[in-house]
Amino acid sequence: MSVQSVKYRKKELELKSLLEITQAINENKPATVLLDIFKFTCLVHLNIKSLLLYMIQEERYDKMISHGLKNKVPEYFNLSDISYSKESGELKLEVPKDFSFSELESYLPVYHKEKLLAVLFLKKKSEEEELDLDFTQALANILVVALENKKFAKKQLEQERLKKEVEIASNVQRMLLPATLPNSTRLAAKVTYVPHSTVGGDYYDLIQKSEDEVFFCIADVSGKGMPAALLMSNFQAALRTLLRSTSDLKMVVEQLNYTIFENTKGERFITFFLGYYNYKNRELVYVNAGHNPPVLCWEGENRTEFLGAGTTILGAFEALPFIELGKRSYLKGFTIHLYTDGLTESINKKEEEFGDQRFHQFIRSKNCMAPKRFHDLFFQEMKDFSSGAEQRDDITLLTIRFQ
Repeated sequence: MSVQSVKYRKKELELKSLLEITQAINENKPATVLLDIFKFTCLVHLNIKSLLLYMIQEERYDKMISHGLKNKVPEYFNLSDISYSKESGELKLEVPKDFSFSELESYLPVYHKEKLLAVLFLKKKSEEEELDLDFTQALANILVVALENKKFAKKQLEQERLKKEVEIASNVQRMLLPATLPNSTRLAAKVTYVPHSTVGGDYYDLIQKSEDEVFFCIADVSGKGMPAALLMSNFQAALRTLLRSTSDLKMVVEQLNYTIFENTKGERFITFFLGYYNYKNRELVYVNAGHNPPVLCWEGENRTEFLGAGTTILGAFEALPFIELGKRSYLKGFTIHLYTDGLTESINKKEEEFGDQRFHQFIRSKNCMAPKRFHDLFFQEMKDFSSGAEQRDDITLLTIRFQ
């Protein structure tokens, strides 16, 4: 066969190789198929006996192809283990003593801009026949960029999916919270809810079971994001179902604890406060399950009280170890402030917390003020304190005034 024929045959094989890999890419074949086609192409159509391909995967280079090697090579190496100089063409790779690349003759770096995406190590079949390193590198570039694009597209799809899930969870959560709160002379309520992210882990509710019966609550689930929001959604559904059938707070809390423990096996918990006020007998009954004690204020008196009686957090134990109902009788003309710890743990730029003491002092200075007015003044105070410091947690404040 003439030299011209050999060259023609070589170009024909290279063209066939290029066609096979590009066709597979255009058909959106899986990464494993693309790697197999590249490997087959190198071994059958090009003058390659052994090859080894490492590709970047997050914070390291993973072995993607290995063929025809006698020596043991690592499954991966770290970013800090490799350096390559474009000017000198020198590759430095730190390999543990148990491994060796000595049988491989050539290496081809694959770059995108200034980022080293992959390294292809090669050994020729025949010493007589030349290996077209330029073409092999071009083919490797096509493969690696295609695989990188597939990773990027997959990541984009995953981000879109998560974004959609968060949007759905946020909408569901918004529907679970009361759309409106009463605002009359007899009963007035105001809530300020500032989630840390799109989906929060705080929950509040006010349920008027009858003209004379009012349930109100606040809760904070451990953790953040989607898992916290889903658990809180289940919790709200269980609570509303229970309150439709009973006014026994002890039974409600015990059943909620059981439901949470069954769902999470003690890995997540909820702090919770549930109150019940009856206008007929003017009695307040409540249970505090490890939550920040709400503050009770008497109208016309410079007096406040913390509502702490109850039990431990919900979901930590299969059965609650103890439970105590709090009761206050002959109550008329009073306000209750319920809040989550994101409020008192808010910080300023000096890393100082707003704190319980500052909050309680503010309540005493604005005793039994109309809920809306109280919130306007208080959150201005919070804004002045934080001076633009980043919010770290959900913030909820629910103020209810009974007459």
